[in-house]
Amino acid sequence: MRLITLLILLLSICSFGQITLKGKVADKSTQQPLEFATIIVTKPNTTTLITGTSTDDKGEFSITTKPGVYDIKIEFVGFKSTQIKSKNLTTSQNIGVVFLEENSTQLAEVEVRAEKSTTEYKLDKRIFNVGKDLVAKGGNATDILNNVPSVNVDMDGAISLRGNANVRILINGKPSVLTNNNGLEQLPASTIERIEVITNPSARYDAEGTAGILNIILKKNKVGGFSSSLQLTTGSPANHGVNYNVNFKKETFNLFANARYRIQDFEYETAMQRTNFDTSGITSFLNQTRNALFRRNIFNLYVGSDIYFNKQNTTTFSYFLRSNVSKRFGNFQFDFLDASQNLQNTILNKESYREPQNFSRIEFNHVKTFAKKGQKLTIDVQYDFWNDDENEFIEENTNTVSPNVLQSRDVESSKDLLFQTDFRLPLAPKTHLELGIKGEIRDIDSDYKVWDNNVLVDSLDNVLKYKERIYAAYAQYGNRKNKLQYLLGLRAEYTHTGSTDIKQQFETDKKYSNLFPTVHLTYNFNEKTNLQLSYSKRIRRPSFWQLNPFGGIADRRNIRVGNPDLNPMFTDAFDLGLLKKWKRFVLNPSLYYQHTTQLFESLITSNGQGVIITKEVNSGEEHRVGAELGMQYRAFPWWRLSGEINYFTFTQKGLFNVSDNAWTTRLNSQIKTPAITIQTNLNYQGERASGQTVTKPIFFANLGVNKDFWNDKVSVTANVQNIFNSRIRKRLITGENYIINSRQSVVGPQFRLNVVYRFNRGKKDRDRLPD
Repeated sequence: MRLITLLILLLSICSFGQITLKGKVADKSTQQPLEFATIIVTKPNTTTLITGTSTDDKGEFSITTKPGVYDIKIEFVGFKSTQIKSKNLTTSQNIGVVFLEENSTQLAEVEVRAEKSTTEYKLDKRIFNVGKDLVAKGGNATDILNNVPSVNVDMDGAISLRGNANVRILINGKPSVLTNNNGLEQLPASTIERIEVITNPSARYDAEGTAGILNIILKKNKVGGFSSSLQLTTGSPANHGVNYNVNFKKETFNLFANARYRIQDFEYETAMQRTNFDTSGITSFLNQTRNALFRRNIFNLYVGSDIYFNKQNTTTFSYFLRSNVSKRFGNFQFDFLDASQNLQNTILNKESYREPQNFSRIEFNHVKTFAKKGQKLTIDVQYDFWNDDENEFIEENTNTVSPNVLQSRDVESSKDLLFQTDFRLPLAPKTHLELGIKGEIRDIDSDYKVWDNNVLVDSLDNVLKYKERIYAAYAQYGNRKNKLQYLLGLRAEYTHTGSTDIKQQFETDKKYSNLFPTVHLTYNFNEKTNLQLSYSKRIRRPSFWQLNPFGGIADRRNIRVGNPDLNPMFTDAFDLGLLKKWKRFVLNPSLYYQHTTQLFESLITSNGQGVIITKEVNSGEEHRVGAELGMQYRAFPWWRLSGEINYFTFTQKGLFNVSDNAWTTRLNSQIKTPAITIQTNLNYQGERASGQTVTKPIFFANLGVNKDFWNDKVSVTANVQNIFNSRIRKRLITGENYIINSRQSVVGPQFRLNVVYRFNRGKKDRDRLPD
C-alpha cells in the first residue's frame, strides 16, 4: 500500500501545468452520439500511450495532458477508426464533433465493451462489470460477489445484501440450485459478464428474497467466426485449474463450449470456549479447537447453440454439467475443565468427510421481437437434476481402550422444472405494459443414516421427501409524464409445499396465496440528477436445509437440525434513492426501511447433557432503518475510485428482543498505467448483533495486478486475497446457562496467478469467453 500511495503522489505532482482537450464523437450516418468510444493520445508516429479516455452518454470526452504534439486516435467497435496526426496542443481547446463511419466489413451485430467503470449506477439497480475486477481473476462467483457493492460473503459462503442475509440469487434472471449448498463456488468468475444488485425489485422479478435480488448475468457471444481462449490458474494454497473455451458463430447459428477442471485446497482454523454456569455461578468450561483441510476436485462442462431463424426469432439450447468431489480432513481437540479451569479430561477426534456431487441443467430459451419497437416475447424452460452422497466418519479417542466411531451418510437427489414467459407491449412512445407467468416444480429426496460404533441409530434413520410448487403471474404498467416516470406492478404467487417421511414423523402440507404490489416513482430533475421512491412486498420461503430435520452430525457436542414446520417470512420494503452525476463523480445516497414478520432466526439451546443444538425458528418481527452512500470518482483517466458506506439500525421483537446498529464500508481503487493495472479492495464490517449472537468487527484487504502482452493476446493477473491474514470471524453466543466465544479463520493469505491466451480474438471482445 505504501508503494501505491507513493506512486499516486508522484503522479499527482506531475499534473500541474496541464491543458484540456475536449470533443464529441458521433455516428456519421445517424448523427447520434457514440457512448464509450475510445480516445487514445500517443507520441507522434509511435504507439507510446500518453493518456486516454472514453466518451460519456452524450458522446463527449475531456482529456487533461501536458502541452505538446500528439497523435489522437478515436475508435469505436464496429466503426472505422480515425486519427488526427501531429496535433499541436499549446492551450486548452475543443476539437468539435468527430464523425465515425460504420465499418461494413464487420458483422452488423456487434456489442460494445469499452472502458466502462467497474460499477454502473442506475436508480433501480447497480451493475457490477466483472471484466474490470482483477482481485477475483481465476476465482469463482463468490469471489466476485465479495467485491460487489452492498454485498458480503462470509467464510461459510453465506451471502448478505446491506447486512441482510435474506437475499434472492438469480442466474440470468432465473433461480437455480447452483445458488444452494455453496454451489456458486463452482461457477467460474470468467463466465460472468456482470452482477445486478436490485435492492427493491419490480413485479417482473420473483417476490422471493426480502433483502432484494442479486442477478448474475453470464456471458453471451457477439463475435463472429471462430475464437477460443485457454486460461491457466495456479495458487497457494493449492488452487490449480485449466479452462478452455471455444466458439464458432455464423449468420444463422452460434456454437459454444466451455470445459474447466480445478483442484483447490484451503485450511480452516476454529477455536471455541464454552462457559457453563447455573444460578450459583460458573460450573465448568469446554475448550474446543479444530484444524481442517478442505479439498475440491471440480469439473464443469457447458455446451450449447444459438439458432438465428431470422432477425425476430432466436432460440438457445444449452447443457451444463458440474461434477465435483469435496473432501474434508480435520482434527478436533476437546479440553474439559472444572470451575477453576483445571483440566479434567481431553478427547481427540479425527474427521474424514467425502461428498461426490453431480449437477446437470438443460436450458431452452426463445426470444421473439416484433416490428413494433420495444415489443418482445421471451420463453424459458429450465430443467435441473442433481444428486450427492455425503459421507462423514468421526473417530473419537478417549481414555477407553478402543475409540468411539460415528458415521453418517446422506444421499440426496433433486429434480427442478422451471417455465417462464414474459411479454412486453409498448402502448405509446412513453407507455408500456408487461405481463408474465412462471411455474417452478421441485422434488427433493433425502435418505439419512447414522451409525454409532457400527450400530444403526434408529432415531436418525429416515427418508424425507420434499415437494415444492410455486406458480406466479404478474402485470406492470409503466409511463412517463414530463419529468415523472412511474412503474406500477402486481404479482400473485401460489405456493404449495409438503414433506413426508417413511416413519411419518415429519409430515407437513402448506398452501398459501399472496399478492405482492410494487411501486417505483422516478423524478428526473435533469439528465444527471434523478430521484426514486420505491415500495415492494417480499417473501422468503424456508430452504430445504432449514426444513430438513436431519442436518448432519460432524461433532457430537454441536448439532444443527432443521425445522419442518418453519413458515415463510414477509417484508415490506421502502427505498428512497438519489442519483447524481458529475463529470468525474457519481453519488448515490439512499435511505431504506424494512418491516419483517415471522423473522427467521437461529435458536441455540443446550440439551442438558452438554450438547449445543442449533435450529431455525420463526422468532417474531424486525424493524430495520438504514442509510447507504455509494460513490464513484475518476480522479484521473488512469485512476478510478469507488466505494460505499452502509449503516443500519434495527429492533427485533418476539423470541429475542434485540436493538442494535451496524455498519460496513468498502473502498476499491484501480490504477491503470501503460505498463500494468493495479486494483486494491478494502473491506470493513462493524460489530453486529442478531438473536443470541454478536459478531465482532472484521477487516480484510485484497490486491490484484494485471499485465497484457502481445497485442492483448495474453493477459497475466496476479492477486492476493486476505493480504494481512485479518479475515477472522469472532462471535459471542449467549444462552440460558452458557456463553460461547468462538473464532474462525481461513489460514493465511491466498495467492493466485491467472494466465489467459486468446486465439483469434481481442481482450475487448464481449463473448462467452474469459477476459
